[in-house]
Amino acid sequence: MKETIDLIRHSLTTALKPSLLEIIDNSAAHAGHAGAKQGGGHYNVTIVSAAFEKKTLVQRHQLIYAALDELMKHDIHALGINALTPTEETKGSTK
Repeated sequence: MKETIDLIRHSLTTALKPSLLEIIDNSAAHAGHAGAKQGGGHYNVTIVSAAFEKKTLVQRHQLIYAALDELMKHDIHALGINALTPTEETKGSTK
């Protein structure tokens, strides 16, 4: 599912201009799962962006979901999110 990772990377980079973006594909661990049967993958993202400054956790997730809108409909079944500000990353926060 490398092409989906590339699409996730492009969408998040374009929308949020992160200083750090890590994407892990956990789809293989969910083989046979209903979402996997429909073609949607399971991914975890860690993203550090100034766009998250003064945003709640819910607002940060909303920004990410908005950036991945079309991908969330078919290509992504599950998405784990670790969204940090640059300050939080520096402090080692895992908010």
